[in-house]
Amino acid sequence: MINLSGKVLLLTGANGAIGRAVARLFQRYGARCTLTDLDSEGTAAFARELDPGEDRVLALRQDAAQAEDAGRVVEATMARFGRIDAVVTAAGVYRDRLVSEMSEAEWRQSIAINLDGVFHICRAAIPHLADNSAIVNIASMAGHRGSYAHAHYAAAKGGVLSLSRSLALELAPRTRVNCVSPGLIEGPMVQPLIAKKPELISNTPMRRLGTAEEVAGVVAFLCSDLARFVTGESIHVNGGLHIAS
Repeated sequence: MINLSGKVLLLTGANGAIGRAVARLFQRYGARCTLTDLDSEGTAAFARELDPGEDRVLALRQDAAQAEDAGRVVEATMARFGRIDAVVTAAGVYRDRLVSEMSEAEWRQSIAINLDGVFHICRAAIPHLADNSAIVNIASMAGHRGSYAHAHYAAAKGGVLSLSRSLALELAPRTRVNCVSPGLIEGPMVQPLIAKKPELISNTPMRRLGTAEEVAGVVAFLCSDLARFVTGESIHVNGGLHIAS
């Protein structure tokens, strides 16, 4: 049984499908949570749903691309909860665009949110991380193998994988750093892709889409004492699609 009682989670992208699943699971396992997202109203409503008394959940607006926002949410977390035991980076943007048609602004936006955002929050949190803490960065199968019409996203997620391995070397033994690389996960982001390429389901050995809850379970494991000798790794959550195609 995973026990996160007394732990404090700092979660970016908390109002997305995977972010919400992570927040629900950590709260169920006893953690206190700072939830951040660009959608401040949606995140605040979600926080009230999780914790009507607002004792164990703090909701904040954060633009992942802005370094100043990262510093602000870390300071607010320390002021409210006094510690940070886990950082999970789920903020991201995923848009279709061929490189030949991609503007510089589109490239820079994807890198700023999907890669720079991970750097900003990790750097801001490092001085405040507790002993036996954990960072889990949400990467993607695209970061391992590329993705048609998503080169900016794949490049950023590949950077997240390399950044995480470097952080694992720098922060050991006090803090473990790992990645989770989802594949095709149910939610609005993947539906257009499945509509264009329905064969992706049949090419997946598990013959279905994954769920945000299944990704969250791996994240919780990596932040728990059950994974206390796991660092510098990336765990695929894709039903076998990565090895089958």
